[in-house]
Amino acid sequence: MRDTVHVLVFDGFADWQAALALCEVRRPGDWQVRTVGFGPEPVTSMGGLTVQPDTTLAEVDRRRAALVIVPGGHLWQRGEGQSAVDLLAEVHAGGAPVAGIDSGVLALARAGLLDDCRHTGNWAGQLTQIPGYAGASQYDSEVLAVSDGGVITASHLGSVEFAREVIRTLDLYNPSDREHWYRLFKHAQLPPWCVGEPVEEAVA
Repeated sequence: MRDTVHVLVFDGFADWQAALALCEVRRPGDWQVRTVGFGPEPVTSMGGLTVQPDTTLAEVDRRRAALVIVPGGHLWQRGEGQSAVDLLAEVHAGGAPVAGIDSGVLALARAGLLDDCRHTGNWAGQLTQIPGYAGASQYDSEVLAVSDGGVITASHLGSVEFAREVIRTLDLYNPSDREHWYRLFKHAQLPPWCVGEPVEEAVA
C-alpha cells in the first residue's frame, strides 16, 4: 500500500519550499509524512531548523512510497547526493511519482527522469549543465510548476504552484476546491464559503 510521502532532508535544505504541500498532504489524514536523511544524524535546514530524520535513504520502503519530495539546497549544485538520485529513479520506476523544487530538480535530471516529460526549473541553463540531461526540448519556461509522467518540477519561485501539483497528483480535494485553495494562497482570494457568498464551482 502506497501510504507514505517522503521528503528528503539534509544540511542546508530549503525548509520552506515543500511546507505548503506537506500541510495539505497531512490534512486529510490519509498519508504519512516521513523525513528521509542520507544518514540517521540530525540535519540543519537553510532556515536554521534542526530536523531528526525519521528514516534513511537505505531504509525507505519503496513499496509504500506514494511520493518522494526533493527540496532545493546547495548539495545539488555541488553534484552530491547520488544515493538520493538512485532512490528517485527506483521509486519512479516502481510506479510512484517524484517531485523536485528549485535545485532539487537537478536531482531528477541526474536520475534521467526529465528527458521524456514536460518540466520546468529555475532556468533552462542550469539543467543543461547536468551530464546526460537530454530533456531541453521538454523544458517549459512559461510555468512555475508542472507535473507530467509522474514527475513534478518547480522553480524556486513556485512553492504555491508546487503544492498545487502535489495536491493534484495525490488527488487531494475535488478540482473546484483545489482551485479555491490556489486562489487563496496565491492571490489572497477567500473562498466563497468564508465570505458568505453562494458556493460556485471554480475552474482553473
